[in-house]
Amino acid sequence: MSVTVTPLQALSIDELRQRTSTKWRKYGEDVLPFFVAETDYALAPAVTRVLTRAVELGDTGYTPPDPGVREAFVGFAGRRWGWTVDPSHVSWTGDVMMGVVEILRRVIEPGERVVVMPPVYPPFYDTVEEAGGVVERVPLVASEAGWEIDLLGVEAALAGGARAVLLCNPHNPTGTVHSAETLAALADIAQRFEATVVSDEIHGPLAYGQTPFTPFLAASESARRVGYAVTSASKTFNLAGLKCAVMVGGGEAQAKVLRALPAEVEWRTGLFGALSNVAAYSPESDEWLESLLAALDANRLLLADLLAEHVPQARYLPPDAGFLAWVDLSAYGWGDNPAVKVLREAKVALHHGPLFGTEGRGHVRINFGCDPGLLREAVERIGALAGG
Repeated sequence: MSVTVTPLQALSIDELRQRTSTKWRKYGEDVLPFFVAETDYALAPAVTRVLTRAVELGDTGYTPPDPGVREAFVGFAGRRWGWTVDPSHVSWTGDVMMGVVEILRRVIEPGERVVVMPPVYPPFYDTVEEAGGVVERVPLVASEAGWEIDLLGVEAALAGGARAVLLCNPHNPTGTVHSAETLAALADIAQRFEATVVSDEIHGPLAYGQTPFTPFLAASESARRVGYAVTSASKTFNLAGLKCAVMVGGGEAQAKVLRALPAEVEWRTGLFGALSNVAAYSPESDEWLESLLAALDANRLLLADLLAEHVPQARYLPPDAGFLAWVDLSAYGWGDNPAVKVLREAKVALHHGPLFGTEGRGHVRINFGCDPGLLREAVERIGALAGG
């Protein structure tokens, strides 16, 4: 028997414009912001409650040695994905990219190559360089059905000397949820070449039911031998300003690496970040998450209809996960970076496609974690430029 879930309602534009975060302060009030990965919903009640109580108590000091993040994440992973995580393999830090950098510093030597799979989240490139590595691009393979990891390309890169793979699972910006079979095959390749896979899984809780999310470390025994996962509740629960992320080692060898990280890595975790992540990962927040997924599921399909009506030459495949849409506008001849024209002439701020790699030329990324009416207004503005 199916249970009807009421979609979460976004806050009003008047409420949102009172926010002081990047999404609502980078541009003036004549611009509709759809660029950065912040969502427009009220916080989960459990998160609001724990943060409100902390402020009332003046509980704004240092993060304790054990803030409960480990246990909360282990419980969440078991409930949501059926993934049994060894608590002793879990550590934490300020955010996902911090965790990725610290792990990469321990698994590569300066100058060694790290595979990334463009188009991909722009900080991946900077993160590899910050860790002392060199980016080796192995683009996703695109088809009418979606995007896939180029396993042969990864194999060739590792055979040629690359020492690690920085995986985005689910993938940003395409929203691809990699299959368990693909992840297991990737792990086998990495194991053959004694390479490491570091998987950014921040969008994992936002996979839609049609394409279940498989954590990389749950894909196979090989994955546990070669892998790390880094994730956070921040994207799902809109907590980017509250610093906390989880690092998971696949096996005891990886867990030892995490335990040997400098104490400062853990100290970068903010107290409010830890409190909010614990609340977000608690069973109390599961109902809110289901309502969020219902709202996002409706919006990803609404966006397809709106583009077909107003921007008919746009190419868009609804994502398997997340609230970010990867849209090809190259048919309109608006240049390699159409977001510039859209911002200037339509007053809609989209993320710049070329920042995700050369594969992003002619593309934009659109954040649809918002009110459906606001999404409609944005697409209608873009459509006016397209003559739609």
